[in-house]
Amino acid sequence: MPATLRNPVLTGFHPDPSICRVGDDFYIATSTFEWFPGVRIYHSRDLANWRLAGSALDRVSQLDMRGCQNSAGIWAPCLTHADGKFWLIYTNVRHHGHPIVHDTPNYLVTADRIEGPWSEPVYLNSSGFDPSLFHDDDGRKYIVQMQTGEAATPRRFDGILLQEYDPVTARLLGDPVNIWAGSPIGITEGPHLLKKDGWYYLITAEGGTSVRHAVSVCRSRDLLGPYEIHPQNPILTAYQKEHLAMWSTGHGCFVDTPRGEWFTVHLCHRPLQRPGRLVLDREENKSVPLGRETGIQKLRWDADGWPRLANGDNSPRDTVEVDLPAHPWPAEPGRVSFTGPSLPPVFQTLREPPDESWLSFSRRPGALSLRGRDSLASTFDQSVVARRLQHHHAAAETVLHFSPRNFKQAAGLITYYDRFHYHYFRVTAAGPGRAKLGVYTSAFDKLSRHEVAEFPVEIAAAGLRLRMEMRGVELRFSYALGTSADAAWQTVERVFEATLCGDWASPQGGFTGTFWGVCCQDLATRDAWADFSGFDYQPL
Repeated sequence: MPATLRNPVLTGFHPDPSICRVGDDFYIATSTFEWFPGVRIYHSRDLANWRLAGSALDRVSQLDMRGCQNSAGIWAPCLTHADGKFWLIYTNVRHHGHPIVHDTPNYLVTADRIEGPWSEPVYLNSSGFDPSLFHDDDGRKYIVQMQTGEAATPRRFDGILLQEYDPVTARLLGDPVNIWAGSPIGITEGPHLLKKDGWYYLITAEGGTSVRHAVSVCRSRDLLGPYEIHPQNPILTAYQKEHLAMWSTGHGCFVDTPRGEWFTVHLCHRPLQRPGRLVLDREENKSVPLGRETGIQKLRWDADGWPRLANGDNSPRDTVEVDLPAHPWPAEPGRVSFTGPSLPPVFQTLREPPDESWLSFSRRPGALSLRGRDSLASTFDQSVVARRLQHHHAAAETVLHFSPRNFKQAAGLITYYDRFHYHYFRVTAAGPGRAKLGVYTSAFDKLSRHEVAEFPVEIAAAGLRLRMEMRGVELRFSYALGTSADAAWQTVERVFEATLCGDWASPQGGFTGTFWGVCCQDLATRDAWADFSGFDYQPL
């Protein structure tokens, strides 16, 4: 039976997909921004069913992100395969925001196998972000990337650069050439080059990675141009099509199948209407808790040599047929037991890899132990372990053992977008021998607390069950005093806004997605440990 893919194929925070095929195997690499390890790589045999194959950047020598701001770090990696090995190019953004992205060092790593190990990085340049590697059919290789414009000028996105790369000496050759200024859509980024039937096709993202996002295509007989724009450009967009489930479709990358079909991967948003806002199809009244996800659309090549969506227009489809036999993978378990010696692959940490000095599986067998370090506002030592929220209706649960000595020590369950946007169901001290449970919320520049219960600290040390449940825009918290399955659940009366955590919810904007997990802080002595026995995530 042919496979049917249902979009998004990678739900939750999986932006900027880059796809390549090796024989019968397809691989997608996605951005990870400030989350460690860097660059998630997924594997499929039918384009419909995907499994996590690993992460490419798993050590500080490849990826140093300490101090990086929200939504910095890894942007738009490009994964290719040539000469018997995998090539991965990525940007480690050090600064972004108004009026321009300033610090964008780009690197290259390689591996013989998709699982790694991946090499030490080769520094390429810092001219702009979204670099990709093009392997021409004569064996030469080229870096293609957007260029950031001069500061204090109107042109933040200053065209697409091309420069040859010598893999023998591991360096760039000559000077970069600006091969395309972009279409009238503007904000030209995310370039990929494809050679087919004697044409060089330049595929770019345009319109900005929000509601105006699009996939643009141009072509030339000569690698250096000039490039002519597709007569029906853009070939994919959801702009001004508010009835669609997927918005912001753009950032395309093409791939063919062994049976000759063509597809493009793309990112997309699935926004929710924020409560208390005007019910308008406007970005500022909506939020995207799941962040930018990955979808796939089918392509056709017409007689004029131009690619178009197979459905005949430029609107994304929720379901797509693939002429490949279905190849499902075993389902990932929702319940995770922290048995060590390393974190389950579904979990990530902020800006740095786990270290025994603050993350342990041996202090309490069968539990993940976190030592409290910086506050959640820090860009350095955050003791946070979390996984992607992948459903608009979901629940998560953990068991916490914790003995706080003062109000500067806290631990608990968190729904986290960035260091300015989160709901934190936490235990902290309430005076000598006492502990308290409450919800601590950060909404950009506003902090609030909702106290829930107070009890002897011995109860917290013996164990509490903590639970959060999201149903669309509503987020609820529950707790049980004790670890037994018979312990009665008590639901916090207040309902919290789930859409506080998501793309578009911040005045600053953001590019990631909501994570659910556990964390611990100690702003006094940095020696308080919290133990978490398992983590259960389930779609509802």
